[in-house]
Amino acid sequence: MQVLTEEALEFVAKLHEAHAGRRDELLALRKERRPLGFLPETQHVRDGEWRVAEAPDALKDRRVEITGPTERKMTINALNSGAKVWLADLEDANTPHWDNVVQGQVNLYEAARETIEYTSPEGKEYKLKGGPHPTIVVRPRGWHLDERNLQFGGKNAVGALVDFGLHFFHNASLGKPYYYLPKMESHLEARLWNDVFTTAQKLLGVPHGTIRATVLIETIPAAFQMEEILYELREHASGLNAGRWDYLFSVIKYFRDAGADYVLPDRNSVTMTAPFMRAYTELLVKTCHKRGAFAMGGMAAFIPNRRDPEVTENALRKVREDKTREANDGFDGSWVAHPDLVPICREIFDGVLGDRPNQLDKQRPEVEVTAEQLLDFKSAGGAATRAGLESAVDVGVRYIASWLGGNGAAAIHNLMEDAATAEISRSQIWQWINNKVVLDDGTQVTADAVREVLARVGGELEGPHVAAAVELFEQVALSEDFVDFLTLPAYERI
Repeated sequence: MQVLTEEALEFVAKLHEAHAGRRDELLALRKERRPLGFLPETQHVRDGEWRVAEAPDALKDRRVEITGPTERKMTINALNSGAKVWLADLEDANTPHWDNVVQGQVNLYEAARETIEYTSPEGKEYKLKGGPHPTIVVRPRGWHLDERNLQFGGKNAVGALVDFGLHFFHNASLGKPYYYLPKMESHLEARLWNDVFTTAQKLLGVPHGTIRATVLIETIPAAFQMEEILYELREHASGLNAGRWDYLFSVIKYFRDAGADYVLPDRNSVTMTAPFMRAYTELLVKTCHKRGAFAMGGMAAFIPNRRDPEVTENALRKVREDKTREANDGFDGSWVAHPDLVPICREIFDGVLGDRPNQLDKQRPEVEVTAEQLLDFKSAGGAATRAGLESAVDVGVRYIASWLGGNGAAAIHNLMEDAATAEISRSQIWQWINNKVVLDDGTQVTADAVREVLARVGGELEGPHVAAAVELFEQVALSEDFVDFLTLPAYERI
């Protein structure tokens, strides 16, 4: 199957001609960091009577969604997992090597037609089992990433428009063009996606509203614009997702130089039960159900290890606790990162849903979330520790080395990590250094202290990309100017 046909590239070029300029304008607006709060100019949207379009049958039951990259074997495993939805990830779980970008589209084409097969170098065959198979929901890259292997009008292509455009062009005729939209920071960026969808459907003669999109609320500015984001996409909206790891990264990034009240403790001590995280998820469920949209839970990063029963037992316990909390809060489904976790997530949501496909009827009128609650980061408790610093460096370097090698979904210390992991690690270190944080052992976090840990970690790890990963981590964690996304300089190295 050929992806880069003349017709497909012409289609993507038209999307760029119509929308790339507006994308550039919106990225420029992100640089204007303003005090956060609910927007007074969109009060009429929050007060208005409106609902998103009714979900198509294929998206009414989303009680368990499995996430993962579009690598061929993992595609087949995801489709055989028993989940209701597969989030086919062209974003944070995927290194955008050109081969990954193109082969991912090939795999999605065959997955949509249920013809995909794979034989490993060892001769093991992977095929689809009898259905039903999960509904495929594709996550393109965020607005901030370019695609240097394609150019339009003498400029690098927009990664999001390449990923969406190629997939939509080749698969829209099957009637299920469904997407997850990442990294948005405002309802204006949602409006742009809605404009892209309208253009794409018009160009191919696809009925308006066929596309359905679920938006990841994974930036702190977007948390204050959930209703506005759904409103802008209302004819194409399917729901919102609580993208917890990128949300933590966004909190650190946005308030990295705002003073001691905004410094977060070790990543592992900030749980979903922290009051500011509870405020975020409670508001998301209330907002979605008020507007007829689905509220999707986040990913528990714990993964089982079939060779280590103790690790597996701990992972299953952690995932069970996480999904039970989400199901009882009113979420309509949630994410898992491994096929062995699908039965647990399904069992928990089955217990709450019964015969119902979702919990749209569970309104949350008792929930009242203020801006102060969303911004109460001191409520996280915890502390910055020596163990936390060393873990941040270790995990960050390990992940970047994996990413540079072409694997954007990496199992590290029994957790399934994607780019958000390294983003939290390096941004937290930047914040600790610039706020003169003192660790539990009495030492202040300095650039020199971080370099000592980096040197030790680099010396302990092996692999062709470790040295480059150490160098890149040092750049994005210690540079005076904070890089918005580490994937931007990382992309220059692949």
